[in-house]
Amino acid sequence: MPETGPLTRSMDEKFEKLFDMIAEMKAGLEDKMEVGQEEMQSGQEEMRSGQERLEQVRSVQEEMKSQIQAHTESEVEEIKIHVDGCIGKIEEEVQCVKLKIEEVESEVQRKIEGVEEKVQEKISNLERRINELEERPNYFPASQEFMSSRPTVKPLTFDGQTSWTVFKTRFDVVSSTNGWTDFVKASQLVASFRGSAAEVLQGIPADKLTDLTTIEKALESRFGDSHLTQFYRTELKTEARRKPSRNGCRCGTTNDCTDASGCSGKLISPVLRRRQQRRRHATFNQIDGRKRSEIISGL
Repeated sequence: MPETGPLTRSMDEKFEKLFDMIAEMKAGLEDKMEVGQEEMQSGQEEMRSGQERLEQVRSVQEEMKSQIQAHTESEVEEIKIHVDGCIGKIEEEVQCVKLKIEEVESEVQRKIEGVEEKVQEKISNLERRINELEERPNYFPASQEFMSSRPTVKPLTFDGQTSWTVFKTRFDVVSSTNGWTDFVKASQLVASFRGSAAEVLQGIPADKLTDLTTIEKALESRFGDSHLTQFYRTELKTEARRKPSRNGCRCGTTNDCTDASGCSGKLISPVLRRRQQRRRHATFNQIDGRKRSEIISGL
């Protein structure tokens, strides 16, 4: 054999290494291909098992759906039957109520007819009695026993100058003694007005002149104690606004005086004058109360 040179040997060595590498790579690729095929096969098996499980789930869903539908239909049918039964009961009860209403209406109608007959009978009796009374004479002699048992007191008069409280007390006693009704009281009270008291009638409507309460309220507001109090206050305010004269004194004169009335001749302030007016008014109320008691005891 011819001798190979150094270059040829190095190339042979490189080719051998290359072939070894290719052989290793081929072996590695074959291994990887085998592994990949195995993985693909396992994956396909998993896919098949997954499809089987999916089919099972679908079958379970279909079965549940059919069961739910069947249960729902049965429930709806039962509810429909129950509702139909309730409607039937309600219709029966309504029919019973209608029958009872008709019975009550007939009973009420029967009672109304009975009441109408009774009312008609009473009306006929009243008409008969009215006719009998119209045929009787209108004059009936007064009973002496009744006249002697109830004394008659002469009506009073009121001119607005005296105390309304005293007059009202006397009027109540007279009306009670004479046995007057409220209508007669109103008529007698209106007839008793004189002077300024008669002017009160102008502020009362014509249809209220027989109303005792309306007339008494009008007199109370015009001549009552509240009106007198307001009148005294107005007089005191007017008197306080007046400027007293230089030589004026409590007795009302303009000269120095020390008469029997007790006037010292000194000027009096509006405050003291107002206090004196209050004392006079209190004294008047006390006298008014005593007079009221005397009037009641005298009647």
